[in-house]
Amino acid sequence: MYLRIYRIGDCTSVDLIQIYQCFCDATRLRIIHLLAHGPLCVCHFQEILELPQTKVSQHLAYLRKHGLVDCTRHGTWMIYSLPSKPPIELEANLKCLQDCAQTDKRFRSDLKKREKVQAGCGWIEEALDTKRTYAC
Repeated sequence: MYLRIYRIGDCTSVDLIQIYQCFCDATRLRIIHLLAHGPLCVCHFQEILELPQTKVSQHLAYLRKHGLVDCTRHGTWMIYSLPSKPPIELEANLKCLQDCAQTDKRFRSDLKKREKVQAGCGWIEEALDTKRTYAC
């Protein structure tokens, strides 16, 4: 069975199989978990995940292609966030991820690193307020 969800007012579709394909990679799962706590820039993912920019960008491109993340340009910075109106299947899986991640050392460590990085991220919220969406 192949389920497809269409977001109202949006030509982007996300299906359940795509969600699970995105969730089956550890790095993408960590990225999604971090974004569940608020938007981040590529450089923040690099610092938190301790991965090179190219690897982080590849995973973000994959998630963006499958409709699981949104991006906004702010000057030369690309800010990533979860969709403002996610399909119900994505929302349910995000809640499950948040519940399960609480007991995993890697996810807890990521959140601690995120807290340190987030101290200098006030500009992200300001940039998102202007909401100059970039067609990624």
